[in-house]
Amino acid sequence: MPVSRVPRPRRFLVCEPRHFAVQYAINPWMHEDTQVDVDLARGQWAELIRAYRAHGHTVDSVEPVAGLPDMVFAANSALVVAGRVFGSLFHAPQRRPESTAYETWFKNAGFDVYRPESVCEGEGDLVLVGRHLLAGTGFRTERAAHHEVQEFFGVPTVSLQLVDPRFYHLDTALFVLDDGPEANIAYYPDAFSPGSREVLRRLFPDAVIATHEDAMVFGLNSVSDGRHVFIAPRAEALAGELVRHGYVPVPVDLSEFQKAGGGIKCCTQEIRS
Repeated sequence: MPVSRVPRPRRFLVCEPRHFAVQYAINPWMHEDTQVDVDLARGQWAELIRAYRAHGHTVDSVEPVAGLPDMVFAANSALVVAGRVFGSLFHAPQRRPESTAYETWFKNAGFDVYRPESVCEGEGDLVLVGRHLLAGTGFRTERAAHHEVQEFFGVPTVSLQLVDPRFYHLDTALFVLDDGPEANIAYYPDAFSPGSREVLRRLFPDAVIATHEDAMVFGLNSVSDGRHVFIAPRAEALAGELVRHGYVPVPVDLSEFQKAGGGIKCCTQEIRS
């Protein structure tokens, strides 16, 4: 029989897609001539927020800034652990002003914010799971930032090499299922170098393995509360595996955001107090 999973209430920070658009191309999913249905995007985003709240999670929101179309992707803004904020320094110059907007929100909410010296894109490439911090590199976050974040939090940091530009952030290729005593993940092996795949296999021998089809519909850009997994509805094989492992998939369609290379997790920053 499947294991009985217990959810843990989370606090999330999000940003309304009021100014969401595809105005430049900084990953393989983006094309400058792409038209975004803004009303559809706002409706999909609102459904995600309703789903979070319906499952007992707290949602805070930062005010969107005109001229920053990717600010909706709140996960890239920081990593927050034990009330300490490790901020962001974006790779693309178009996104760098987002760091200041999010830093202002965190400071107004009573947090101190550390500004990294190296390029680092928050939870896009930094994934806390159990006793380890998994840190992606290869396309955005620089390996030097992995050292910075380890020194800042004092958490053992494991560098993982991403090799497929379609999975340019760690959170497009891997997500945390449970960060408790039995910490576990789901991931797509082919997004990683051979050595990084072996590291993941050793650290998480019971991980849920996603297919190429799951990954291509942003099934790995999911959010789990330890029981419920908010997941792209087209990741059907992955959803089936999650059920087999005792999790409850909660499908939320954020397909409009895939035009910019984003999904559920990209839109969700977790605040760990």
